[in-house]
Amino acid sequence: MTGLKPLDHYDISRERGFLCRHNADEVVLPAYLKPAVEAAMDLPHTMVTGRVRALLERLPVIDLDQFCKDASDEQIRKAFVHYTFMIQAYVWDEPDAPKSLPECLARPGWQLAHALDQKALLTYSTYVLDNWAKIDKDGPVDLSNVYMIQPFLSGQDEAWFVLVHVAIEARAGDMLATIPELIEACALNDAKGVKIALARLAEGWDAVNAIFDRMPERCDPYIYFNRVRPYIHGWKDNPALAGGLVYEGVPEAGDTPQAFRGQTGSQSSIVPTMDALLSISHADDPLRHYLEELHAYRPVGHRRFIEDVRAASHVRDWVSACDEAGIRQLYNDNVEKLARFRTRHLEYAATYINKQAGGAPGNDTEVGTGGTPFMKYLKKHRDEAEAHLLSVAPERAG
Repeated sequence: MTGLKPLDHYDISRERGFLCRHNADEVVLPAYLKPAVEAAMDLPHTMVTGRVRALLERLPVIDLDQFCKDASDEQIRKAFVHYTFMIQAYVWDEPDAPKSLPECLARPGWQLAHALDQKALLTYSTYVLDNWAKIDKDGPVDLSNVYMIQPFLSGQDEAWFVLVHVAIEARAGDMLATIPELIEACALNDAKGVKIALARLAEGWDAVNAIFDRMPERCDPYIYFNRVRPYIHGWKDNPALAGGLVYEGVPEAGDTPQAFRGQTGSQSSIVPTMDALLSISHADDPLRHYLEELHAYRPVGHRRFIEDVRAASHVRDWVSACDEAGIRQLYNDNVEKLARFRTRHLEYAATYINKQAGGAPGNDTEVGTGGTPFMKYLKKHRDEAEAHLLSVAPERAG
């Protein structure tokens, strides 16, 4: 009745949300990938030498075409995490960005990306969704019980930045699982069910915002800007790689520089899913086009979930026609708490990026890691969300 398939069809779970449903630390890769895995996990040691490129260029060129056909989805994703970290380290760890990526990184990275319908660089899924594990296997997925598997330089600030996102994604799982219940309640004209689902979503937003508020506890703005952020940029609209990057040994790319967007929290599927559910739209501007472009950087199942929720949801129309003020207020609570999340994002963008001393050409204080000016558009999108508030007292004819 909802038009939505079961959550596992979209690679989503109530317990973990958009996070990987498998235990990434338990995935075993074949022995011939051992040199690549060891080189990736050794990045905290090699990156401080100033010659990480020379060290990574020693890796063997591995054709992963057969691996991508035979391996499990979990194995492909695990290998992709390691290769995308090495790709980023190769590009950004030395002062001048290279014009090309060596075949030992480019070819397997491209093959793994193709198998997952992803882009061949670090994405939110390889940085966050597939890059965590639980300390106590029987414990919860929260900040007291998770660690980052694959780092760049390592350290508290880098790990905390990633793990706050992990905790947010996990807590949002219950919200995602509530979406089909809300859509079905609207379809059945079940006011009680709508109220329960909206209240559950609002409770989820309170928890998510509380987690997001904890970012400054262990991630310092200066450390983030200078020791975390430099390695997660992409090579589209980046002045340090204006023409993009050549992927050596990749027939599909040829000698044409490839321009891909960098890893960014805007690749998370939580906010666009909630926009789709609540029918929150944004006026035409560069950030909207950028966010639409980022849709292709999400895992396939998550893209489909956003699209299916957008097609299936008539929540706003149902609530607009409802003459129960409490339900309309619950809808508004969700819009306001989503706007609060956006406000916090805006505040962090100012503190962690915009107010920092000017960085290198590839780490601009005015441009996000995805390659776009962000401050004015983040504020605009926050304000547009708030503009979708409904009058608590419904209009009556007559």
